[in-house]
Amino acid sequence: MDRRSFIKRAGLGGAGAAAATALAAPALAQSAPKISWRLTSSFPKGLDTIYGGAEVFAKYVSEATDGNFQIQVFAAGELVPGLQAADAASAGTVEACHTVSYYYWGKDPVWALAAAVPFALNARGMNAWQYHGGGIDLCNAFFAKQNLVALPGGNTGVQMGGWFRKEIKTAADLQGLKFRIGGFAGAIVAKLGVIPQQIAGGEIYQALEKGTIDAAEWVGPYDDEKLGFQKVAPYYYYPGFWEGGPTVHLMFNKAKFDELPRNYQSLVRTAAQATDANMLQKYDYLNPTAIKKLVAAGAQLRPFSPEILTACFEAAEAVYAEYEGKNEDFKTIWGSIKAFRKETFLWQQVAEYTNDTFMMQLQRAGKLG
Repeated sequence: MDRRSFIKRAGLGGAGAAAATALAAPALAQSAPKISWRLTSSFPKGLDTIYGGAEVFAKYVSEATDGNFQIQVFAAGELVPGLQAADAASAGTVEACHTVSYYYWGKDPVWALAAAVPFALNARGMNAWQYHGGGIDLCNAFFAKQNLVALPGGNTGVQMGGWFRKEIKTAADLQGLKFRIGGFAGAIVAKLGVIPQQIAGGEIYQALEKGTIDAAEWVGPYDDEKLGFQKVAPYYYYPGFWEGGPTVHLMFNKAKFDELPRNYQSLVRTAAQATDANMLQKYDYLNPTAIKKLVAAGAQLRPFSPEILTACFEAAEAVYAEYEGKNEDFKTIWGSIKAFRKETFLWQQVAEYTNDTFMMQLQRAGKLG
């Protein structure tokens, strides 16, 4: 090839490259458009684990799009009350929310199934069912009727049973007990004579101190420690059988979610799953230190007796059977959870349970360093 031909070909190549660049730029801009959303949380900023999940999600989305997809997070009460977060996302008042779906079980008990119900799945089981057992799709078939798309966006792990002013040893001790307990679980324990109370988190301490209520459940050691319940209700019971693995959801206005480019929809799913894992990991890291601090401050740990757990389980099963007979969505989703519940607890009692039990025996014997 002579020099003149080379220069001519190089010139054409340069023009071609320039044209390709000109074409690529708008295509790239189109695939990463600038979008600004608002997300309202059901939680106050002081709960850095749960509230913080929404901020983690927004951070992941922003970083992955070089700041083109911005999600501004608002704490409970800044835009709408915490327990109206899903309503705001459904109506399009905001594009998204971060909440726990059992808060809305009064609309339909199916809402509770997506988060946690008594004696269902633990956190590992819940995540397995959602991501690989069709749980996300089953729940979204229901949430689509609410103009929502919901994705797991956090999990606390099994929660504590709550703070009690006096010891609770038998099922008879539950009679007349005024217990601050959330949503669907209240309907279960009410069958055993408990008087469920709905009280905002910031008012629980005062209600316990004055004796307006006899007991209150919140979350677990890390979050409970901040509220100082051990000063007014020293008996700290476990487990919170009504929340074996509660899922915190990121919910999106369905119309707004469907408008997103497909790559943004994929990113939202990925960021939500990362947020889901991050919250559980954070609780697992922080709770061990918190439980030791609570005991040192006077908390007296107590397990619910087998009698109480059995009575509550039987009450729960009766309620589930009642709803299955009259609510087709409930029957479908609960049926799927029930089928997997039997399988996951079969598997978890083999290697996992045996390994953990032995390691716990070593810990109690002081052999783990």
